Amino acid sequence: MPGLRGPSDYSQEPSRHPSLAINAKEPFNAEPRRRDLVSSYITPVEFFYKRNHGPIPVVDDLDKYSVSITGLRGSAIDLFMKDIWKLPKYNVTATIQCAGNRRTAMSKTRPVKGVGWDVAAIGNAVWGGAKLADVLALVGIPNSSRVTPSGQKHVEFVSIDKCKEENGGPYTASIPLIQATNPESDVLLAYEMNGETLNRDHGYPLRVIVPGVIGARSVKWLDSINIIVEECQGFFTQRDYKMFPPSVDWDNISWPTRRPQMDFPVQSAICSLEDANLVKPGKITIKGYAASGGGRGIERVDVSIDGGKTWIEASKSQKSGAPYISDHESSDKWAWVLFEAEANIPQSTEIVAKAVDVAGNVQPENVDAIWNLRGILNTSWHRVQVRIGHSNL
Repeated sequence: MPGLRGPSDYSQEPSRHPSLAINAKEPFNAEPRRRDLVSSYITPVEFFYKRNHGPIPVVDDLDKYSVSITGLRGSAIDLFMKDIWKLPKYNVTATIQCAGNRRTAMSKTRPVKGVGWDVAAIGNAVWGGAKLADVLALVGIPNSSRVTPSGQKHVEFVSIDKCKEENGGPYTASIPLIQATNPESDVLLAYEMNGETLNRDHGYPLRVIVPGVIGARSVKWLDSINIIVEECQGFFTQRDYKMFPPSVDWDNISWPTRRPQMDFPVQSAICSLEDANLVKPGKITIKGYAASGGGRGIERVDVSIDGGKTWIEASKSQKSGAPYISDHESSDKWAWVLFEAEANIPQSTEIVAKAVDVAGNVQPENVDAIWNLRGILNTSWHRVQVRIGHSNL
């Protein structure tokens, strides 16, 4: 593409914050420390997890960069950044979470395949850009369309990103047309993150943000948008990021039998403590995050200091100075909440957190029941061990 290119090697990678835990160097995949993740409601760009499938694309000339929209009657339509900047700008606060978040813990039950993530392959940012519904209306597709006159029901996003899984081809993903054209879905073509121009790791110059859906569908470094009849046939839609039962292994897997994962389930994690902790006896503060996909708010976060026998309800917050009320118009419906609870710890124990969303969905108690060979969607109760000692680690 003129103006934007995907390098064939890793010699032009951007700089990253030195405190990130690197889970893979090439391609670069890294997450922040737990305590950094929940230090603020809006995740700073440097502490937002980095999920990549190949070398980071390079912008050579922003004025020449354009997004091609295909699948309409007639020839493709090219939209340049100046065209997108002219559309109404929206700021959407949304949590993006990798489907493999907490994969490392799932792999302790049985081995899984994929990048090993702790609990921080997630982040909450203010994304700025044009609504995809406005972009599609610009090329003749009305708002809230389920199907085009030609029978197309899906919108495919194609990146300039080069991936080994696609044999050097681009990363692709799709969402239903009704989601793309519904202004209430808040799907963005984003060019800003936290009030600043996107950086290279997060999709500069333009990326898709699909709120409430696993991060794999929020395609970065956008090259083209295709209006298509069937869902995307790319590797990451058809042969990855699908949820299989524990009985399926690599010998009996049948990819077509499962739908591509979209919304992420209700999730929470404790971030003020590591997996194993040495603390002084007495009162401690337990902090973490909770989120649910599909725009479902968090109704409750429960914390236990005795391994799940008894529970206390944690306080929840989003924006400073404003109370969080799930599903209220004052709350950010696509965003996580931060939770906090205080408890007296007189002896060594296991501390547990679980969240409940407004639909009554609750995290499963054990990882065994949701184990899957790709290690995605580990939403089991989050557990940390605390040992009483006379000094902190």
